[in-house]
Amino acid sequence: MQEKGLPQGLRLRSCNVLETAGEGALAPLYRALESAVPQTSTNSGRVIWVHFGVGGNSPCFAVEKQAVNEASFLCPDELGWEPMEVPIIDSDGGISHVRQTTLPVDNIVKALAKTGYLARTSLDAGCFVCNYVYYHSLRFAEQHGFDSLFVHVPPFETINKESQMKFVACLLDVLASLP
Repeated sequence: MQEKGLPQGLRLRSCNVLETAGEGALAPLYRALESAVPQTSTNSGRVIWVHFGVGGNSPCFAVEKQAVNEASFLCPDELGWEPMEVPIIDSDGGISHVRQTTLPVDNIVKALAKTGYLARTSLDAGCFVCNYVYYHSLRFAEQHGFDSLFVHVPPFETINKESQMKFVACLLDVLASLP
């Protein structure tokens, strides 16, 4: 991004690192999400929240289509919380309720592939904080007419940091070109 700048028409409002803890991530997540709400009255531009998480030992980038209303952590988060089969949002119903992004994930993945990145569409945001955060973000986005996207990235041992930063720049180019 420093070399070529942001894509035409794209403004990056904030960049936040959330704690790897379900409940611990919520306050900063909602602060970031809510920060876009008042700006929509003065700016008619599209708002897209892009979230990233490490996807285990995956050799490629996984663009998530959906999140499930289920908090089931296979190990404790950073604050020691280890929920099992608990609805993330009680009022949304059971743990099988799904929220999907409004973004064209398959087209995004195809555009990334055309630029040489190994990316795939995923229907499973995982059983940890990633799904938990994405579900909250998708719900908030739906309520406010915004878009939300979650991308699982490989660990740096699999794809180095520099290559991943180039991927992020490419992803932002793709998102900026969406109709």
